[in-house]
Amino acid sequence: MIRFDAYDTGGFHDEMFLSSSQPRPGARLLEQKIESLSDGELLQRQQAAERALLHMGITFNVYGDSAGTERIFPFDIIPRIVEASEWEWVERGLKQRVYALNLFINDIYHEQKIIKDKVIPEGLINSARSFRQACVGLNPPRGIWCHITGTDLVRDSDGQIYVLEDNLRCPSGVSYVLENRQIMKRTFPQVFEASRVRPVDDYPSHLLDMLQYLSPDYVQGPTVAVLTPGIYNSAYFEHSFLAQQMGVELVEGRDLVVADGLVQMRTTKGLQRVDVLYRRIDDDFLDPTVFRSDSMIGVPGLLEVYKAGRVALANAPGTGVADDKVLYAYVPKIIKYYLGEDSVIPNVPTYVCWEEKELAYVLAHLDQLVVKAANESGGYGMLVGPHATATQREQFARLIQANPRNYIAQPTLALSRVPVIVDDHFEGRHVDLRPYILYGKDIYVLPGGLTRVALKKGSLVVNSSQGGVSNDTWVLYE
Repeated sequence: MIRFDAYDTGGFHDEMFLSSSQPRPGARLLEQKIESLSDGELLQRQQAAERALLHMGITFNVYGDSAGTERIFPFDIIPRIVEASEWEWVERGLKQRVYALNLFINDIYHEQKIIKDKVIPEGLINSARSFRQACVGLNPPRGIWCHITGTDLVRDSDGQIYVLEDNLRCPSGVSYVLENRQIMKRTFPQVFEASRVRPVDDYPSHLLDMLQYLSPDYVQGPTVAVLTPGIYNSAYFEHSFLAQQMGVELVEGRDLVVADGLVQMRTTKGLQRVDVLYRRIDDDFLDPTVFRSDSMIGVPGLLEVYKAGRVALANAPGTGVADDKVLYAYVPKIIKYYLGEDSVIPNVPTYVCWEEKELAYVLAHLDQLVVKAANESGGYGMLVGPHATATQREQFARLIQANPRNYIAQPTLALSRVPVIVDDHFEGRHVDLRPYILYGKDIYVLPGGLTRVALKKGSLVVNSSQGGVSNDTWVLYE
């Protein structure tokens, strides 16, 4: 029988319990329900949830996985609960951050005032892998660059929430948020209803409204499509899911052609104009006439039509300049520069290795730090110093010295934990949270987001490609 009476918070901040025996106020109903279940019933509900995920075909791909291309997205049925007052603060901080980052991207591709005022070093921008010279002077529809953002948040042992990184190119994972919620409504229907959880089901309609807002005013009933690299992309399930939920076409580059100065979609009835593309293709592969000439998944001539204002792209090309992990270290300065405000949600303290003094500190303290490559994701290109071997740290030191611009380092945080089912009992596992922010007519923050759990005991790497699982995230009303 699985009970919380033997659960140990382990001295970490726990998202469900104030102490090993006292649940947080918002989690009391859930704790009482779980404690009231008969022997074996919780495991049965977990197994039922996993079967539902299997039948729904909720998968992701792992590149280089010799066992096969697709895996069922792993899920734990104990939800993470966020109180209303805390969420109000998180939402305010995320809106502030995305608004400032949009101003920054626009400035970088136009007057570059922030560089001229020496807030951001010019060399940092010019050396950023995601800076696109071809995007200089671009004017995206409505002046919005970062339409969809996934910002990763973590909580340290003192209870403080920090921004860990910003994902502004093609952030993934929101489909799992929506599917997790459907599973949880079936798993704990009475507790879900009684807890007054804010809905997430309307995200596709918010997404579609935002995409339609990008089309010119003279276009009545704009045609929106999701542009995917294809079935072998790690997030292909999400691309098809979101297209289906919005009621729009899912297209690949080969389905589109530039004709008569427009982007057009091949259909059984001939060519049809496309007004807005939610593109899930990185800049490099978007248009082979402008970016990588060897791209087989892009649309030749797309950027020319975009510059002419006859198609909208979300996110805008060039947005990834604000996705660089080295630029992340400057976001508090960016917010102060454009808004005259301090950051609502602080950054994790960060050492920038391209600065000599900070490089020297990082190399001398690799056993204490987490080191990240500037443009990697999914838990790759990363060293967790305290958990690494001496040989691994030596190898990473050589990588850093060979290319200091490409690395940042941060203190190893004692990430907060949640209880997860391990065999026949509960154990604490470290988590982060990725809320999703849409920037259209207004800035909308999805209540909650994707809680990712490091299933391996003691691990701080939560990515699904590295063995993590996900939880439903319940943001409560007052």
